[in-house]
Amino acid sequence: MFDKIARSGGYWTLLLITGLLMEGIALYYQYGLDYGPCVLCIHVRIYVAALILISLLALLIRESRGGRLFCHFGSFLLAAGLAERSWKLLAIERGWLESACSMDSGLPDWFALDRWWPQLFEVWEACGYTPELPGGITMAEGLSGAAAGLLFVTLLLTFSTLLNKPRRSIFAD
Repeated sequence: MFDKIARSGGYWTLLLITGLLMEGIALYYQYGLDYGPCVLCIHVRIYVAALILISLLALLIRESRGGRLFCHFGSFLLAAGLAERSWKLLAIERGWLESACSMDSGLPDWFALDRWWPQLFEVWEACGYTPELPGGITMAEGLSGAAAGLLFVTLLLTFSTLLNKPRRSIFAD
């Protein structure tokens, strides 16, 4: 069953749409409701943007077992990074960690997304709180839950792809 999901374009399309919705919601809160992003929020956006890109790539190469493995493993690593950044954001918001956030994105010059696309990746505020979402949860809580779920799903699909042996054709030598 999991192998069927791992092979399907539906999974990658859902991941793509979810990523686009997440970026859209972040931009709505930033520009529509005037909640500026902190450095951790920008890092989350970068992970989500990378998940969007890997979803697009997976839609193109999912028929190849090697391509599927690459995309599933890549999405697992991105989900792990997203989970770590989301947890840190939540920990700072709840006071479990001291905020050591700065106004610097920490991106190297060769990957200066904050200068190339400041509308999406520029840090506006220091870390400390995130806005409340519908349902009474904060953005940090929502991100942490979504990242944990994504981490579980990507791990499951990565192992499913790894453990599934390629089918041999009866016409193969």
